[in-house]
Amino acid sequence: MRSITTLLTTLLTTLLGKTGLLEGDLDYHLLRASMVIIFLFFGYQKWWDYEAQTLIPFISNGPLISWMYPVFGIRGASWFLGVSEWLFGALIFIGFWNKTLGALGAAGSCLSFIMTITIIPFMPDGWAASAGGFPAMTGNVPFLMKDVVLLAVSVYLLKQDAARALLAARAQGLGGHGSGGRARPTDPIAA
Repeated sequence: MRSITTLLTTLLTTLLGKTGLLEGDLDYHLLRASMVIIFLFFGYQKWWDYEAQTLIPFISNGPLISWMYPVFGIRGASWFLGVSEWLFGALIFIGFWNKTLGALGAAGSCLSFIMTITIIPFMPDGWAASAGGFPAMTGNVPFLMKDVVLLAVSVYLLKQDAARALLAARAQGLGGHGSGGRARPTDPIAA
């Protein structure tokens, strides 16, 4: 059985290698483009009353976002979220060329999805009592579960962009000069 697994793994990696999928940053760019599209469409929805009304149970029960209704009102909270999503999406898009701004967008994206994931335990009727409660999801909870994956993608982009921005800064002599973040004294004679 082990030899079959090894053979199949070798065959799969060989085929994928010939297509070029194992080289370069295709996965990284695909995840970035996916997040841009998600933020574009999710942000667009926030401008309409139907979405503002749909968000009421989510925002009302979110321990980290329930403050938005007293501050902005129902429509204002929806608009605030729409602007935030478009901002994060735009920064992630700019991250194709500027990794520092991409990291900033990914950090905002992480914050956004942390805020929505924390709604899950507090969503009324989110766990089917007829099935014994947790982990039997019902109502709005299954919709929120996608944010767990979107948070993981955001963390990946944050890590990749921050690391690449740091490497670029070090390559330009703007960073820690390769000494763990401490600048080394320059010896003008050795230069």
